[in-house]
Amino acid sequence: MQRIYEPENLLEAEMLVGMLASEGIEVHLVGRDLIGAAGELPLQGLLGLAVPDEQAGYARQLIDAYNGAQPLAGDEPESYPGTLIC
Repeated sequence: MQRIYEPENLLEAEMLVGMLASEGIEVHLVGRDLIGAAGELPLQGLLGLAVPDEQAGYARQLIDAYNGAQPLAGDEPESYPGTLIC
């Protein structure tokens, strides 16, 4: 298993777990149970996505595509240009 990505929060982590799983990648969310200890533990680096070694390259490609996503023309709010609507 390789830890391939550190999501910013639990929402992003769960979304990426679902995306990777839908592509047939076995993914484990590391640190989910540590979120409740916020204040006792540092906030950065608690969460991580881990995948089998042989699926790490493909998983990284998918996450890179997710991070590079741009809003479609007309799908962004006028008050926040460049912001994705989820």
